[in-house]
This record gives sequence, structure tokens and C-alpha cells, in this order.
Amino acid sequence: MRILGVDPGLTRCGLGVIDSRGGRQVKLVDVDVARSAPELPPHQRLLIISNKLEETLAIFRPNVVAIERVFAQENVRSVTSTAQVAGIVMLAAARRGLPIAFHTPSEVKAAVTGSGRAEKAQVQMMVQRILRLDELPRPKDAADALAIAICHAWRGGAMDFQDTDRAQHGGAGMLPRAEGADLTPAQKMWAQAERLRARHGAVAPKDSQ
Repeated sequence: MRILGVDPGLTRCGLGVIDSRGGRQVKLVDVDVARSAPELPPHQRLLIISNKLEETLAIFRPNVVAIERVFAQENVRSVTSTAQVAGIVMLAAARRGLPIAFHTPSEVKAAVTGSGRAEKAQVQMMVQRILRLDELPRPKDAADALAIAICHAWRGGAMDFQDTDRAQHGGAGMLPRAEGADLTPAQKMWAQAERLRARHGAVAPKDSQ
């Protein structure tokens, strides 16, 4: 299963491609960042991001696209531009008939570090360790894109939009394994947290998202 993880952003859009080989084994295929200059008109910036995304899809031919879910924050302008980029990604996936998945920032952090409140530096370090990279993935947008792809791989692989959305809210049968010799301590902690959340209807604190 080849997964394209996308950390949507207008100035920097992280694009991370990994292969998931079963047994929670993942391997780096490619990582890049699509950039657009802030001084350009918004529509031209979106075109630059779109062109880079289309190139990535054409070259690496993923089976599924995983996107970080956008949350409303104080900076409305930033949220709007991020949502616009996410829309471009969704459209590009739809044109190719690819399933898409959304994962919250706290879900991604918990998947790779075991904590939904992890700092970006911790995410970088764990992505490096999980993918056995010689150095930290940079910039942080690139590490985030890879973390999103890893999160999706560990949540059960490709699903269509409806199933993915239901899974994110604790749907039965969508929960990850919490035991197994092939699981890392971080994976076990995350799986246990997911099961507790589904059982009790817990919602991650806003500041962790």
C-alpha cells in the first residue's frame, strides 16, 4: 500500500510518500515540500501547489491520500488558505479515483510518539526512527507529511471517505491492534488510547489539536 501524506499549507505544503508493507512496517519512498511565495496572488500560489501535487501523484502513484484535518484557530486567514490547499488535494485525489483520509494533528502525534501533545521536534525524531532515516526529515512540514502517512498506515490502510470519517469517530471494527510482537511501545500506547477514546467517547483537548 503506497500512501501520500499531505500537510496542507499555502507557503509550505508537505508531501510525504511511504510504502506500508504489512505488520506495521513502513518505508520511505519520497518526501518534498511544495512552496509558494507569499508576495504572489493567492490563485497563483494555489496553482504552484497544485502543479507540484499533480507531479507527485503522477510520479509515485499512491493508492491513498492522507490529509491533516484543518481546525479553526485564531488566525482565520491561515485556516482559510490551509483549507483551500486541502481542497486542491481532495480534488486531485478524486480525479484519480483515490480514497482519501483525514487525521487530526493529535491523532498523528499520538500515532508516531504515543502522545497527542507531542512537540514538533518529537514528531521529527520519531519519524526519523520509524523510517530509519540517517537524519531528521526537514523542514518540519516534510516530517509532518510523513507522520500523517505513517498514522494512516497504522490505522488500517486505505478506506473511502465515508469509512474513514466514521473510523475517526471510533467506529466498531476500525480500532487498531493494541498487542503484538511487531508493535513498538509508542504504537501500543496509541492503540490503547484509541480504544479508551472510542469506549468513553473522549475528545482530545482543543490545545492538543
